[in-house]
Amino acid sequence: MDLGLTDRVAFVAGASSGLGYAAAAALAREGCRVALCSRDADRIEAAADRLAAALDLEDGRVLPLVCDVRDEAAIERAIGEAARRFGALHILVTNAGGPPSGFIGDFDAQQWREALELNLMSTINLCRHALPHLRAAARSAGHARVLMVTSVSAKQPIPSLYLSNTARAGVQGFAKSLAEELGLEGITVNTILPGYTRTERLKDLARAMQERTGQSVEAIEAGWAAGNALKRIGDPQEFADAVAFLASARASYITGVALPVDGGAVKHLL
Repeated sequence: MDLGLTDRVAFVAGASSGLGYAAAAALAREGCRVALCSRDADRIEAAADRLAAALDLEDGRVLPLVCDVRDEAAIERAIGEAARRFGALHILVTNAGGPPSGFIGDFDAQQWREALELNLMSTINLCRHALPHLRAAARSAGHARVLMVTSVSAKQPIPSLYLSNTARAGVQGFAKSLAEELGLEGITVNTILPGYTRTERLKDLARAMQERTGQSVEAIEAGWAAGNALKRIGDPQEFADAVAFLASARASYITGVALPVDGGAVKHLL
């Protein structure tokens, strides 16, 4: 299936590793020119080199950018640079690392604010500064997409992830509002909700749970796998394939959707 992504321009946040890197790789594989950002210069440059080598890409098709998504000025600079270098911006993928795990008594007010800055405000600011470019792409190419990486915790809160549960739910409200506003312009807005997927973030969560419960990491992961319909942990590529489809020309009538990519972990009916 041709996804209609050849020479489209994508900006992927939090792309030095994990789900962000996998999403950037999937988009590049389908023909996108991709700007990747991370707050660490060495890591994002290494990720860009790794991606270009893995896919045997021509020079100039992958652009590494240093951007701490908690810093609005840095967001504005990075998105502006991506649009300037590539001449357009068709696809925005918002993404950031997850906040620490824990319960209500584990966090003070400042830690709550930091979690909201990391996961909610970063999403809002990325969208705000990308919108002029996405609107131009919608008018000129008829192709503009916003994809927000959240978590299944937005639909089915995870007991030990108070900070994430709260911030991700805020992203869902923002996404639904934005989808309604931008629909008339042909810009689609969707969220993608990964479940337990084999990344460094998952390893960190398993280690934190091991410290609290004394269970082995293997037992913790087996419990997570047993909780979904497919009875296994996901692979980042499986998540990234969903990103590529929702970013594509083929997904032009899908907007306002919160898509779990979780192996059937979320049990709600709607």
